[in-house]
Amino acid sequence: MKRIDFATLVGVFAAFGLVLYAIHLGSGLESFWDVKALLIVVGGTIGATLINFPMGDFSRTLPLIKTAFLADRSSVQFRTSHILDIARRIRAKGPKAVHEDIDTESDSFFRKCMELLAEEETEEEIRNVLEIELSFLEDRHRRGAQLFQTMGTIAPAMGLIGTLIGLVQMLQNLDDPSLIGPSMAVALLTTFYGAMFANLILLPIAGKLRTRSEEEFLLKELTIEGIAGVAQGINPRMIERRLLSFLSPEQRSSEYE
Repeated sequence: MKRIDFATLVGVFAAFGLVLYAIHLGSGLESFWDVKALLIVVGGTIGATLINFPMGDFSRTLPLIKTAFLADRSSVQFRTSHILDIARRIRAKGPKAVHEDIDTESDSFFRKCMELLAEEETEEEIRNVLEIELSFLEDRHRRGAQLFQTMGTIAPAMGLIGTLIGLVQMLQNLDDPSLIGPSMAVALLTTFYGAMFANLILLPIAGKLRTRSEEEFLLKELTIEGIAGVAQGINPRMIERRLLSFLSPEQRSSEYE
């Protein structure tokens, strides 16, 4: 299950709220709105990103934005407890004891783990299957963070391009003072938009996606180790000792103590 990540929400409101409030205290928000500057930065950033990445990567990555605002409720402690419960049931009733839980499991990765146990696959085969899946998941997550990182790099460059466009237009119309102001506004606002999108949206999302990936990889690596131990028929107490080694000392809490 997912829950709202309040750190991300607070960060968004603090960053944008303080910037917009500072602008409001000055000349007002309307002076910082320019459609032409926005088109240059947003359109240029998206276009350059599509040149860098295939359309498939782009379409798969955009939905990951919600990952920055939603955290997974599945904790390492909860997963450890679940694995130990499965280990005890299998030792008592055999691999068929997990059949009834397969259809109700919402986590696709853990559901596959239970399917492999129910099929009585060997420990080595279970590790091979799950580690292959984990490697491809890591690649997808890496490309997602890389895409937002690239967009965060491109946006300020597009802002610079917009600045050059505005300066060229201004220099071409020095004989008409009425056109100097709008051209200068485009020149400055594109730089502003580029820096704001990069440092308040795109780069923070890239960083959050990397953090989420690290958390998910830890959970899945722990799961692989635990399920492999179950397949080997190791005592649940020993399985727990293996899994607790993934945690820092202050986070370790044993069910047997």
